[in-house]
Amino acid sequence: MDVVLHLAAESHVDRSIDFPATFVQTNVVGTLTLLEVALEHWKNGGEGLREGFRFLHVSTDEVYGSLKLSDPAFEETTPYRPSSPYSASKAASDHLVRSFQHSYGLPVLVTNCSNNYGPYQFPEKLIPLMILRALEGGELPIYGEGANIRDWLYVEDHVSALWKVAQEGRVGETYNIGGGAERTNLEVVDLICEILREERPGRDYAGLKRFVTDRPGHDFRYAINSEKIRRELGWQPSVSFDQGLRRTVRWYLRNEAWWQELS
Repeated sequence: MDVVLHLAAESHVDRSIDFPATFVQTNVVGTLTLLEVALEHWKNGGEGLREGFRFLHVSTDEVYGSLKLSDPAFEETTPYRPSSPYSASKAASDHLVRSFQHSYGLPVLVTNCSNNYGPYQFPEKLIPLMILRALEGGELPIYGEGANIRDWLYVEDHVSALWKVAQEGRVGETYNIGGGAERTNLEVVDLICEILREERPGRDYAGLKRFVTDRPGHDFRYAINSEKIRRELGWQPSVSFDQGLRRTVRWYLRNEAWWQELS
């Protein structure tokens, strides 16, 4: 089997609001470029390659829009309602991928995942940003009242799901991948502070929290129903949010040289 896994993307919502053209260039035009190259390779690769080839496009739950507390979690059939330049660019790329199957027969798969976290995550994202600011004694900025909710997925669980989809997923299908770990942003920051207090005592980490003006168009809640991938492919997350967050905090504590180069 030959698989193209397309994970490349601009993914930070705040930056997409400031620089939407960059996100369209990377997420839309970049995806189109990969699709065109993959299509040419697939068409000219001979019968053996054509049968075993897959183009797996990795997307986000943000294409579905925002949920209220009482709303059911996103399913694969949930209509797209992107609400930021980032999510709009990912929605466009999803549609492009599906169009290449419909128009040219390219064997594609699409996954939509919830918020990832874990080692090596770039410090602009919530969890590493809070960890590193706390370690440096800086303020921990929390949008609004910290009530916005995300479903968190440990990166190794995401990788195992992608491999399952690549090997066993049905061509043309979409699979939602979620960690089943909905938490408010405030709950996430509080747990980071608690873990840091245990791992590196001597500072009032919780005292660094600051509530700041909410960002424009901040989606309230994302939640993934991952029943399809569990039922069809036998995948389920193996790392709880508490376990994964502790692993993540410890990784950043032990790898200061990596993240200090980025600051």
